[in-house]
Amino acid sequence: MLQPAKMIMGLQQNIAKVVVGKEEAIEYALIALLCKGHVLIEDVPGVGKTTLASALAKSLACSFRRIQFTPDLMPSDVTGFTLVNFKTGEMEYKEGAIMSQIVLADEINRTSPKTQSALLEIMEEHQVTVDGITHPLPQPFCVLATQNPGEFVGTYPLPEAQMDRFFLRISIGYPTIEQEMDVLERYSGTVKPMTTLEPVCTAEDIIQLQQMVTTIYCSPEVRSYVAQLAAATRRDPALTLGASTRAAIALIHGAQACALLDGRDFILPEDVQHMVLPVWAHRLVLNPEARMKGITAEQVLVNILKNTVVPVKL
Repeated sequence: MLQPAKMIMGLQQNIAKVVVGKEEAIEYALIALLCKGHVLIEDVPGVGKTTLASALAKSLACSFRRIQFTPDLMPSDVTGFTLVNFKTGEMEYKEGAIMSQIVLADEINRTSPKTQSALLEIMEEHQVTVDGITHPLPQPFCVLATQNPGEFVGTYPLPEAQMDRFFLRISIGYPTIEQEMDVLERYSGTVKPMTTLEPVCTAEDIIQLQQMVTTIYCSPEVRSYVAQLAAATRRDPALTLGASTRAAIALIHGAQACALLDGRDFILPEDVQHMVLPVWAHRLVLNPEARMKGITAEQVLVNILKNTVVPVKL
């Protein structure tokens, strides 16, 4: 019988061989995968964004492709295109780089908005439409996108519609001195840690886990709690854009995954609280006055959590 907690622990330990001291980031990435979601890994260059995405892909027995997003990348490079087969006279579809189970969209905000928009249908519907013909993507399917902060030169900010399609956002952060010493030791030898990683589960295992997530019970009280949190973001004076209905659904799914990993078949309010920052913070838009004051979306959400009554009857 499939044991979710044991399997996820195996994945976490495997990824931790190359990603040192980032247990929370690894956990969030795996939760997104279980919820059929996509991950935005945002931080300064050189802290392990691409390493985390590559280590997750190598830990799964799934097909993997990396797309380097550059200003000259065309939408057809991602989605594919049709051309005439001169032998048969018929139109044939040539797959784009997106046709893989795990896709690393490296430095996604360095490509043009036109190419970014090609991912909207792909991420939401898990399909791609080229010249009016729809092609399903292989399952499981997950986009792991890395992004440098918007203030860096040569970047294009992702539009709100694109941000809302990312299940959650992860920030890697700089390591502690002890963690950095560990990294330096691992990478100072002739054998790179990434080359030693082996898959620890199959695509079928991930699909079964994804199906198990949807069976976790969510009480009316927890659903009301999530709805109240979403409503609070929409009327908060510091925000010009609150949480969408898609965001509320994603929060429920994230809480279901948390419960599954904890060995429960029902959601607790604590699961919602654990997931609200990574799932919602990147979707909120601060007004100019709040940004001038240095207020962050995370601070707004923490304040909303403090002022929203937690349900006690489940």
